[in-house]
Order: sequence, then C-alpha cells, then structure tokens
Amino acid sequence: MHQVIEKGSDNVSAQLEASDTSQALQVQPGRWVSNWTPEDPEFWKRTGSAVASQNLKWSIFAEFLGFSVWQLFAIVVVYLPAAGFSYSTTQLFWLISIPSLVGATLRIPYTFMVARFGGRNWTVISALLLLIPAGGISLALADPSTPFWVMLSLAALTGFGGGNFASSMANITYFYPASRKGWALGLNAAGGNLGAAVAQLLVPVIVTVFAAGALQLPLAGMLWIPLILLSAWGAWKYMHNLSSARSDIRGAIACLKVKHLWIISALYVGTFGSFIGFSAVFPKLIVDTFPEYAALPLGTATITLAFLGPLVASLARPYGGKIADKLGGARITVATFGAMALITAALVLSLPRANFWMFLFLFLLLFTASGIGNGSTYRMIPAVFALSDEGKQASQVDSSRKAAAGLGLISAIGAYGGFLIPQALGLSVSSTGAYTTAFIIFIAVYLLLMATAWFAYARSGTRFAQHGV
Repeated sequence: MHQVIEKGSDNVSAQLEASDTSQALQVQPGRWVSNWTPEDPEFWKRTGSAVASQNLKWSIFAEFLGFSVWQLFAIVVVYLPAAGFSYSTTQLFWLISIPSLVGATLRIPYTFMVARFGGRNWTVISALLLLIPAGGISLALADPSTPFWVMLSLAALTGFGGGNFASSMANITYFYPASRKGWALGLNAAGGNLGAAVAQLLVPVIVTVFAAGALQLPLAGMLWIPLILLSAWGAWKYMHNLSSARSDIRGAIACLKVKHLWIISALYVGTFGSFIGFSAVFPKLIVDTFPEYAALPLGTATITLAFLGPLVASLARPYGGKIADKLGGARITVATFGAMALITAALVLSLPRANFWMFLFLFLLLFTASGIGNGSTYRMIPAVFALSDEGKQASQVDSSRKAAAGLGLISAIGAYGGFLIPQALGLSVSSTGAYTTAFIIFIAVYLLLMATAWFAYARSGTRFAQHGV
C-alpha cells in the first residue's frame, strides 16, 4: 500500500511520525498531488509505482469507452436500412467517417486539457461528455424519421471519444519515469484501441440476439451509459491530479516548424489511419461485399466477425514497437507499408472470387500489418526529433520537448486517416459501383509512403539509418 498524507487531516502528525514523509504521497483537496517525483527510485518503489498503476487502470477504462463510443456508427450504420432509415450510400459513409474527422481535431486541444484541469478532473469530464452521444444515439435510433442532420450531428459528437486518446496519453506520461513510459503508454494505447473491437463484438449481439431476435438499435447507445458512469465515478474516486503537469505550448509551436513532424505524420496517417479507417468501415464492407452472408439467420454472427480486425491490430501494436526496438522503427515501417501494399493487391485480385473467408483472412493480415506499423512509427518519433536537432545551434526548445509535443500532434494528424479511408471507399462505390478503385488508390499510397520512409529514415548513409532509428 502506498503512503498518503491528506493535508488538513487530523492524522497528519501520526503519519509523519510513522513514515518517511519524503516517500509519502501528499494529497491536497481535490486529489491534487504536489510531490510527484517518479524519477526518484525510492519514491517510485515505495509509493509511485502503486499510485501510477491505479491511475493507469482507470485511464485505460475511460479511454476504452472513448474508443467504443467513437466507433459506434461503424456497426450502427449496417443496421440503419433494415431499421427503416432511408439514408443514401453517401450519407451512410458520412456517418462512418465524420467521427474520425471530429475525433482527430479534438485530439489537439485535448492534449493540453490535463495540465489545465488536472488528469483526474479531465478524465471525469471527458468520460461524462460521452453521455451526450450515447444518450442522443439511443433516442435518435428509436425513430426512423430522424433527420439525417441530427444523426450526422450525433455521429460527430462521438468524436469526443476519439479526443480522449490524446488527453489520456498526456496524463499517463506524467505519472511514469522515463524508463517505464514506453510500456505504460503502450498499455494505455492498446487498451483504448480494444474499445473499437469490443464495440463491434457486442453491439450486433445486443441489438439482435439479446433483443429476442428483434432489432433494437437504441440499445447500441444505452449499453455504454452505465459503464461511462462507472468510469467517471472511478476516475473521481481513485485517480489524481498532478501539480507538476504543465502544458508545453512553446514546444508544440516549435514542433510545427520541424519538417519531420509532417513526414512522420504522413506515415502515421498510413498506419494508424488505416487501422481506425478500416475499423470504421469493415462491417459495412462485409455486408456490401457479401450480402448473402448478412441476410442469413446467422448474419449477425457474420457481421460480428468484423471485431477481429481492430482486435488483431490492437494486439499487434505493442509488438510493432518491440520489434522496432530491436531492428529499428524505420526498417519495420518500410516493411509494413510494403506488406500493406501486397496484401491490398491480393485483396483486389481476390474480390472476383467472392470468397468470404479469403476476404476476411486478407483483411486480418492488413489489420495486423497496420497495427505493427502503428507501433514502429510511433517508436521513431523521439529518436527522429533528437537526431533532427543534432549539430544545430541550441534553441530555446530542446528536442525532448519537441518530441513530447510531436507525440500528441502526430496522433491527432494520423487519426484523419480514419476520415479519408471511408470517404474514399464511399466515393468509389457511389461513382463506380465497386470498391476496387479505392483499394487501388490505397496500394499507390502505401507504396509512396514506403518510399518516403525508406528515403527519409532507412536509406543507407542517412544519420537516421546510422543510428538505427
């Protein structure tokens, strides 16, 4: 158990006599901690590790629910026609893609909210904000005459869940020492990403099987309300605000001037953007490509298999970082884009065969590759920023601050891929009647990104290659 000193408590004197106060956690009203020193080995061993783990657990839970709500329309859209909603194909793809557009944009301000309000306080606020789309969706899905603009507004509000990633990652990075940040942030990211998979697993079952075979779409929103309330309560009761957390706006501004921010952001659009974009659109792709499967009595079970995509990508992400630690992030990223191009090409060639299991297998390979690429690309960021400053005249903002800011900004920019991929697929099917054109464009983009990663970071002779970035 970690030691805690509550200022203003009648037991302070006794606690001071009973323990080494340099190792005790000094918690002020509002659960503000003023003596957080994770780099102190003794503090970390006696107090910091347990407290950080406690905050990490509730942070993961809140971020998990954020991703779940963020990805609700990925599965809800599949059922709208059967429920009597007369939206066009283009409108359906807007419902799929607008959450990523809003979520990516919100990640930028969310990055600074932890320092402004406190990590515990903002986790409570950001969790409660999820009640707005969850409750609104429950009401809107109960009425097939709901205007499209209302449904689109609710889809946009699910973007609150996408923004949670940035604030959650920013909060957790303050709790851990440098030697443990990577593992903690990896767990936090993977735990959040799993929300997309769980939503796609549970929602089809809840709205059909648990509703005695009848389609009960309002349950898609109601399902998350008690969990959101539990998350907010847990964050309020068990998490902490760190007085040492500070916004680094100067670091963010300096980061924007580094060309590598934009290069790595493009790479991350290709990896994380593919993960979140394909996660959002995968259930609809299954239904549109294999309508005979979706129409079967077990159609719900078939659609539910879509959860495997975000699941394998989420599980692959930590391994992408681990492999990159050994072989270099740039080399793994180059290999990843090459694999994604080959897999997508195989997918295009397999479409005329109309083989569902081949389609599912190839998509799972594509998801796995994107997950590995997420980890390897993210791993490159600190090293690239450090080396980009090497040999330059010292500036007011060091490379570590730029890298910290870059982690948040790159995660935001990468999420825009979740908007671009569904839009490209929607435009392809509305223009040509098939998805093939969009997939061919994706192949070209993956090859371009592979060449970019090789030329900028993996090419022999560059200082990045020499340092094994």
